[in-house]
Order: sequence, then C-alpha cells, then structure tokens
Amino acid sequence: MEYVNPLTGFRVDGRRPNEMRQLKGEVGVVARADGSAMFEMGNTRVIAAVYGPREVQIKGQQVSSEEALVRCEYRMADFSTGDRRRKPKGDRRSTEISLVIRQTMEASILTHLMPRSQIDIFVQVLQADGGTRAACINAATLALADAGIPMRDIVTSCSAGYLCSTPLLDLNYIEDSAGGPDVTVGILAKMDKVTLLQMDAKLPMDTFETVMELAIEGCKAIAKYIREVLLENTKRLECQRG
Repeated sequence: MEYVNPLTGFRVDGRRPNEMRQLKGEVGVVARADGSAMFEMGNTRVIAAVYGPREVQIKGQQVSSEEALVRCEYRMADFSTGDRRRKPKGDRRSTEISLVIRQTMEASILTHLMPRSQIDIFVQVLQADGGTRAACINAATLALADAGIPMRDIVTSCSAGYLCSTPLLDLNYIEDSAGGPDVTVGILAKMDKVTLLQMDAKLPMDTFETVMELAIEGCKAIAKYIREVLLENTKRLECQRG
C-alpha cells in the first residue's frame, strides 16, 4: 500500500507529510470534576477529568509530606475501536499508558506546592484513530489547567513516524498500523524540555533526529492551540461574571 502518493506527495487522508490532523479542545465537559476536558486529534477523541488536590483517599498509602501524590487511570471505551472484543480491565497496555501519562504530567505539576494531598487524573479514549497516547496527554493538560492545578508549563504530546522514506507528522491508525517506526514525544513547550520519548522501532540516528524534530514541532503547535483554548475559556468566564 502507498502511504504517501509518489506523484502528489499527499498521504492516504489527503494531508501533507508535515501536516497535523485537525485539533479540537474543550474544557469543563464533566460537571462534577474539579477540571475536565475533551481533546480531539482528527478522529481520535479523548476525555479527561481531574479531581484534587484533595486529602489522600487511599488508606495505608505512603503520603509524602513534601509533595502531592499524582494518580492516573487510562481506559479505552469498548466502542472506541472497530474491534468488538472486550478488553480486560487492567490489561498491561492500559497500565503502561497510565504510568506514561502520570510520569509525563508529574514533570509539569508543581507537586511541592500541594504536600499531603492527592491529584487524580482519569483519561478515557472515546474514539481511537491513532495517536491516542498523545491525545490523552493533551486532554490531561487541558483538564489540569481547568482544575487550576499549578504547573511549570503546559505539557503537550505528538507522534511522528517514518513511512515510504518520508517523515510523517501525527500518524493516524492506518499509518500507525503499517509497522514503521513511530516516535511519541512530550514536551514542556516554553521550557523546551522533553518529558516523554517513546519509540516503537529502530531508526538510523539522522532519520531519528528528523522524525523527533517533526514531533517536537507538532508539540509546539498543539501548545499554541491549547493556550488559545484556555484564553477563550478565560474570556468566556469573565463575560459570564460581568
């Protein structure tokens, strides 16, 4: 299958190699959460809810007197993919992605400002079409901002891959399933600091650097968009108060 048309240079879904899918973000989508958000990257749709900071809920949990405890739970809705097989609760992939999201968000949250407390992040994939990990991190960032959780910087994530000798930004499911190298990056945009780097296959060093740079550019574009969403939300709240 030709993932990049050799004549036009366009991808299967009509995008250019360095073109991201359409982004859509919305905050305040879960009424009872302290902060929540919906984030879409093309046909991938994720919802995130944040509760806290609050008193530590788990009995016997080792509580740090120095910083907040961050917990994260990732799930995929049974209807999120075309595959109708029920996924077992607590499967290895969900546990691994929960850990990835938690560690990526911890790099951003100023946990030392909230000692002896707990912050819970719940993320659910409603519709999956590639790039779910990145979409989850972007949704969690928006939800944390909506909850007013203090952060060093917003953390954003994007993937890039390498197919048909071409670096491709923000892979969809068809491209992701092609078996080529796939790099997912998370960054603190203003600080220019990488907080997440995962790669599914080996790449020559020069190609890897090109693909990673493309993913970082994607992260920065998402950071710009997320700031716009938050600014619009702030303006809307001010209008409601006024």
